[in-house]
Amino acid sequence: MNVSGKQPSCDLSCDLMIIGTGMAGMAAAFFAVRQGIDTIQVGLTGEIGFASGLIDLLGVHPVVQGTPVDDPWEGIVRLCRDEPHHPYARLDIETIRTAFQTLLDFFETSGYPHAVPQRGNQRIVTPVGTLKTTYAVPHTMQAGAWALDRQAPCLLVDFDGLKGYSAHQIAAGLADRWPVLKPVRLVFPGGRGELYVEHMARALDAPAVRQQLADAIRPHLGGVAAVGLPAVLGMYRTREVQADLQSGLGLPVFEIPTMVPGVAGLRLRELFEQRLPPMGVRPLFQHRVLAVRRSKDGGMAFTIAPEDAPRRVKARAAVLCTGRFFGKGLQADRGGIRETLFGLPVAQPKDRASWHHKDLLDLQGHPINRAGVGVDADFRPVDAKGRPVHDNLFAAGSILAHQDWIRQKCGSGLAIATAYGAVRAAARFLQKLY
Repeated sequence: MNVSGKQPSCDLSCDLMIIGTGMAGMAAAFFAVRQGIDTIQVGLTGEIGFASGLIDLLGVHPVVQGTPVDDPWEGIVRLCRDEPHHPYARLDIETIRTAFQTLLDFFETSGYPHAVPQRGNQRIVTPVGTLKTTYAVPHTMQAGAWALDRQAPCLLVDFDGLKGYSAHQIAAGLADRWPVLKPVRLVFPGGRGELYVEHMARALDAPAVRQQLADAIRPHLGGVAAVGLPAVLGMYRTREVQADLQSGLGLPVFEIPTMVPGVAGLRLRELFEQRLPPMGVRPLFQHRVLAVRRSKDGGMAFTIAPEDAPRRVKARAAVLCTGRFFGKGLQADRGGIRETLFGLPVAQPKDRASWHHKDLLDLQGHPINRAGVGVDADFRPVDAKGRPVHDNLFAAGSILAHQDWIRQKCGSGLAIATAYGAVRAAARFLQKLY
């Protein structure tokens, strides 16, 4: 653990500190307050803005064969059998289902429901004209999966000034798999110069703007069964925006994800930021943990940025959801890979020469991608002998070892399930203190 030399200006205390604001951190904070745990959450909320908004459970297994998974629930059972150290294997399948459904219910009641297929994974179109396998999608994208399955003729719309998104490129990329796509480029209502998806989504929350957009699209509808737009169908009123456009056009309307940070991730960020505090989470958003040390009573004392006015937070337990290299939970240098806050042991290749295979596209994936914090059955980080490092520290999300969430296409599912498991274990620990 690190120790800050600065004196804190203010003290707070809580039962549980959630460190991190990605999908795992947000899910952990949500699960904690649902259990009535006194919770503080700290982190930079920009990270979840990079989320796709899609909920992948498991898309590929085994990765070495690149075998697509049709039924993610059946696939998770096989994964846990084949990879007993995978974080999913710390939970039974019914617990993973409960975690997943609990969070989807939260999205539903928050006005941003996700659609779950009746049969296995579904496929959606990406902004580069490929297909992505996923499980639950925002309701704004559901009609796209429907149209793709039926090979329905669709109008794909893009806009002058919108960078990184081309309806013509998408149609060309899918020409051999979905040949009935008709691209068109329009001027976005009131749009001048360079466009940004967040600004477009906020503009479409206004009824007059979506009416203008429907009027611009309508002359191009001949012979199509649905209309695909970049993911800009509102920020706060997605149901209203989609319903109004569908009513105005007389056809299903669906979103296609844009490059990150996309609107779907930003919607999740704002949903969590707005809903968690009223539920009881005390947020210290846009702050980060500078240092942590053990307190005399066995708890933890965190020093929280900003550095010119640090605050001190005492917690009886903590859940570490700081992510991997992008989230700065792990750091790699010539000496190896280290966990940046607690100095936890990191499961990693024996030497740096073993981090990568010689072939960049090796089907096995590079060993460094499975490096991370090893945990016990209670999601407590462990040392080389499998013993918990701290009895009141838990970990969740992509920082966990023995998984390759990008290649396995299980990022959000892993974050949600392990957050649920870590918070459940933390609750058991806290109950023993009272």
